[in-house]
Amino acid sequence: MDSIWLTGAQWLAVLRIGLGLWWLESWRHKDKKTWFEGTGIAWAADVAAKHRWNAVRSGFGVVVTPYPRTMAYVVVYAELALGLGLILGFLTPVALVGGLLLNLLYLVLMIHDWAEQGQNSMMALISVVALFGMSWQTWSVDSVLGFFP
Repeated sequence: MDSIWLTGAQWLAVLRIGLGLWWLESWRHKDKKTWFEGTGIAWAADVAAKHRWNAVRSGFGVVVTPYPRTMAYVVVYAELALGLGLILGFLTPVALVGGLLLNLLYLVLMIHDWAEQGQNSMMALISVVALFGMSWQTWSVDSVLGFFP
């Protein structure tokens, strides 16, 4: 593979780190106080209640609605963990798969919001490319520790 300035593996690491920065920004810009008080989950519940797909409405009602406080912490700290894991390249394949699944969940929940669709579909695409390109080979804790050779 030919590339300019960096090797292919280094460009994949740049892509992985950029995705991690995107997740970290998702975490940073959240108003944690209101999220932990339930505002974020209440907003998502409102979106889910109006969703055109019954599976989304009922799935949200079973998985999220009974545990709003817990789910608020799960969402907020999952975004932080994904961001740090991808930036540092620690447990990178796990972070990439977890991020891909979270983006797909966001994508399905926000099926009517075109701005969210673009962000989530691009983040999901980057996750797939970084995963199959094995972006943890360079500039990562995983490569230093010999994880995922």
